[in-house]
Amino acid sequence: MYGTNSYIKRLICPRCDKKYSHETEAHLCECGSPLLVEYDIARAKSELKRPDIEARKPDLWRYMELLPVLSEENIVSLGEGFTPLLSMCRAGEKIGLGALYVKDEGVIPTGTFKARGAAVGVSKAKEFGARMLVMPTNGNAGAAWALYGARAGISVTIVMPEDAPYITRVECAAAGAELYLARGLISDCGRIVERAISKYGWYNASTLKEPYRIEGKKTMGYEIVEQLGWSLPDVILYPTGGGVGIIGIYKALLELRELGWVSGALPRLVAVQAEGCSPIVKAFNEKKAESEFYENSRTVAFGINVPKALGDFLVLDAIYSTGGCAVSVSDEEILSSQSELGRLEGLFVCPEGAALYAAARNLRAKGWIGKDDFVVLLNTGAGVKYSDTIAPSSRYLAPDAGL
Repeated sequence: MYGTNSYIKRLICPRCDKKYSHETEAHLCECGSPLLVEYDIARAKSELKRPDIEARKPDLWRYMELLPVLSEENIVSLGEGFTPLLSMCRAGEKIGLGALYVKDEGVIPTGTFKARGAAVGVSKAKEFGARMLVMPTNGNAGAAWALYGARAGISVTIVMPEDAPYITRVECAAAGAELYLARGLISDCGRIVERAISKYGWYNASTLKEPYRIEGKKTMGYEIVEQLGWSLPDVILYPTGGGVGIIGIYKALLELRELGWVSGALPRLVAVQAEGCSPIVKAFNEKKAESEFYENSRTVAFGINVPKALGDFLVLDAIYSTGGCAVSVSDEEILSSQSELGRLEGLFVCPEGAALYAAARNLRAKGWIGKDDFVVLLNTGAGVKYSDTIAPSSRYLAPDAGL
C-alpha cells in the first residue's frame, strides 16, 4: 500500500516567481513559463527518513511524499520505476573509464522513461477529474500517456509526426487513443494541439505545459542516488530533446541536498544532442540562457529531434549550475555506439541512449571526464522500439544443412 501524505506545498514559476495553488488545475504561468512543484522540504526533513523509503516496494511511488498525488485512490501504475543501474566494464574500459554505469529505462513499462512522467502526470490528471488528455509527441511519450490513460479510464488524443516510429503508433492504437499524424515536426504537432485545446477545452498534457510530468521523471535522480547507497556520481549524461528528464534529475538532486540525504558537489550534468538537432548545444557554446529554434532538424535519434524546448532555460540552468556541459554527436556515432554496446555489454539501447556513449567517449578523449570519474548514462528506452536502426547480418540455410 502507498502512503498519501504528500508534502506538496504549491506551484511556483521559476522565471517570475509567481505562486499558484496546487489544489486547482494549472498549466503554464501567466508569463508563459512552465511551473514547478514545490514541497515543504523542512517538514519532510523532520518527518521522513531514508530507512522509511528503503523498506518500501521497489517502484517510483516509494517516494510518494515527494510526489504531488494527494490520494492513493488516484495512483495510476503499471509497476514503473526502480530500473537497474548496471556496470559497463568492457564499454568503460574501451573508452578509458573505470566506473561507467547505465541506468536502463528500457525495461520500464511501455519500454521508455516516458512511463515515469505518464504515471505521475496521468495520476494527477485523474485527481483533477480530466476526461480527455491531448498532447503532441515524437512517439514514445504519446504511447506512454495513451496506455496510462487507458489504465486510468481517461480518453487520450495524440498528434505525432508522420515519420514517428511505427511501434509507437501501434501502442496508441492498442490503448484505444485517437491518433493523428501530421506532416512536419513535433513543433507543428504542438500548434495543432493548441488549437484543439482552445476549441474543446481538453486537458493539456504537452511537455512542460502541465507541472507533473517532471515529478515522475525526477524519480530517476532519486533512484540513482539511492542505488549508489545515497551517494552522488561525478557525471550524469542525458539525451536532451524537450529536456524534462534532465530538469527533473536536477530538481531531485536539489531536493535530496535540502533533505540532508546527500552532501558534496552535485554531479556535472551533460545534455547530449544530435548534430542534426542541437539547439541546447548551440546556446551553451554561446553562453546563452535560452536556445533558438533549430531549423531543418533531423536525426536518427527521433526522440531528441526537438527544435525548440519550452524549458530550454531550465536545462541550461541545470548545466551551468552543476558545472556541466552540452555536446552533440553525429548520427554515425550514434549508430556505431548502439552496435558497440550490444556487442560489448549485451545491451540493445535506443539511439538516444547510444548517443550518450558516443558523448562520453568524446568527453573522455578531451579530458573533460577523468579516468577515475564515476559516470552514469541514462538509457531512456529499449532498442527494440527502433529496430530498423540495426540491419541483421544472416545467411539462409537449407533444412538439412549444417553450420
